[in-house]
Amino acid sequence: MRVLHIAYQQLRRYGKTRVSWAQKLTSGLIKNDHCVQVFSDRDVAAFEAPFGWRDLGCGKANKRLLEMVEAFEPDLVIAGHCDIITNATLQQIKRLQPGVVVAHCNNDPLFVPENVEKIKHRAEVVDAIFVSTGRRELSLFEGDNARLYHMPNPVDPAVETLNNARRTNLDIDLLFCSNSNDFTKRLQMVGSLRDSLADEMNFKTFGSFGESPVWGRDYDRALAETKMGLNLNRQEGHYWYSSARMAQLAGNGILQFTHSGPQFDELLPPESVVYFNDEDDLLKKIRLFHGDDAMRCAWAEQARAFFQQEMNNTLYAQYILEASLLQPFSHDYVWAEDIHLDGTLK
Repeated sequence: MRVLHIAYQQLRRYGKTRVSWAQKLTSGLIKNDHCVQVFSDRDVAAFEAPFGWRDLGCGKANKRLLEMVEAFEPDLVIAGHCDIITNATLQQIKRLQPGVVVAHCNNDPLFVPENVEKIKHRAEVVDAIFVSTGRRELSLFEGDNARLYHMPNPVDPAVETLNNARRTNLDIDLLFCSNSNDFTKRLQMVGSLRDSLADEMNFKTFGSFGESPVWGRDYDRALAETKMGLNLNRQEGHYWYSSARMAQLAGNGILQFTHSGPQFDELLPPESVVYFNDEDDLLKKIRLFHGDDAMRCAWAEQARAFFQQEMNNTLYAQYILEASLLQPFSHDYVWAEDIHLDGTLK
């Protein structure tokens, strides 16, 4: 099948950022033997603009996308986070390529009002929408044109290559990386934990409290030396929502602590991810696993095996393609057991 994937490919970062759910999706589609063409809207806009000023190249980027559609003749178009591409262009794609299916994938949280509006806007013209929040919270988008589906954050065996669950000689006891303070108060809790644990373990907080953020190679190196990580979202409690941090930690065999609010215990196997209710509960559980390395390894191994087997990018990509095209599911996707093929809840 011919798939056109519109998403930011980070071409102008020249390898400095290597963790991307969009790139994992492209890779998964290729692993499933589909012919994939990518279109990086932000990069094309910058390349086509005078002096490289991206905002001046938005119109040209839309025109170039239509040229690609005419040349490539896709069966499926997947539009990710590509705000430069207009709804009018997506509608024109349907006119140029009769029978093409257009899907939208959105990996951002619903607690950001702007993101809710973006999803509603895309729902006016696309056939299917995939959101990284659980299906039961997507009712606010019902009634629009598009079918609604949940999608998880996948691991890619070519990206998440570590297995720290089998290592004990790791320098970083606890890790939290962040680069955003919008819509969140999580650093208050991280700071309190940092003070409480200062004399007990090596707790690295890259991107906060004066520690520089880490990207690309430096992020890989930090993960390679980590036993346990905090999977803290900017806001908690949204059903099955997590940042991509969840897959990055689990896929590398790093034990993670995540809030109980999103109810991931309904999706993930027991004794794989450590759930906490509040700061005191989290502090107690961090100390528990820090003092029992065998238990830390066992839980992290369980999480890694589950993510690598059941939430990998090959399954993830095939699920998005099958749901978009209303094809029978070829696998019992663990994150889709509560939905019908047409996107409605069972």
